[in-house]
Amino acid sequence: APESLMQALEDLDYLAALDNDGNLSEFGIIMSEFPLDPQLSKAILASCEFECVDEMLTIAAMVTAPNCFLHAPPGTEEIALTCWRKFSHPAGDHFTLINVFNAFKEASTNSAGQYCSNEKWCRDYFLSCSALRMAEVIRAELVEIMKRIELPISEPDFGSKENILSIKKSLLSGYFMHIARDVDGSGNYLMLTHRQVAQLHPFSSYSNTRRIPEWVLFHEFSISEDNSIRVVSEISPYLFVELVPQYYFSNLPPSESKDILQEAINHSSPLSATKEEQK
Repeated sequence: APESLMQALEDLDYLAALDNDGNLSEFGIIMSEFPLDPQLSKAILASCEFECVDEMLTIAAMVTAPNCFLHAPPGTEEIALTCWRKFSHPAGDHFTLINVFNAFKEASTNSAGQYCSNEKWCRDYFLSCSALRMAEVIRAELVEIMKRIELPISEPDFGSKENILSIKKSLLSGYFMHIARDVDGSGNYLMLTHRQVAQLHPFSSYSNTRRIPEWVLFHEFSISEDNSIRVVSEISPYLFVELVPQYYFSNLPPSESKDILQEAINHSSPLSATKEEQK
């Protein structure tokens, strides 16, 4: 549909993938090297600047592969939640996925390549072995692409405060169009762009821990699953306004959330001006 085409071009423009003539920019050409959606490609390239490439490649592989969490058989739901809680990361689902992938890799190493042991570990934790193996393959392909186009891959540093902040900055660089705010304190998230209301997906680690962050970045929105947002991590409005393109922000529809973000911009504007001078 023409509307969808125009929306896609607009999104690419927001991501700095197009030049003033509507052709791919130099940045857009590099983004197109990755067989991923543009927002995820942008997040990976941003991770080169923020030095968290290793972790961002894992996130990219995990969100591109099928969902790794299995629907628990009737009567075992609580057991599954208890198992998944071991992987939960307070910063959100993107970080939880890194924990799952790293634990799977560790289990693979311990089982000395024995698929049966690997599959048993996955069954014990109500995880999809095929999805995690697929994530391994995707990640390896992404590493090869990074090497081919000579982009740096930073050393893993998962868990440090600086690393967590860097990952959030990388994610926001690509997914600033996927921001939602809990408007009533009960988990009803209003999306900034489309003004749709959604709830957290049941597989979210926040659903498991019953904590409801106010501002979140989400990977995707699904109407088919009761208007849910999937793969969600908490962000601060100040971090958002630091990384969002101004022309995207100015085009957002009026809302209470936009007013709050405008206040954050006004509050941090002297700092931003100093940063611009430094750049």
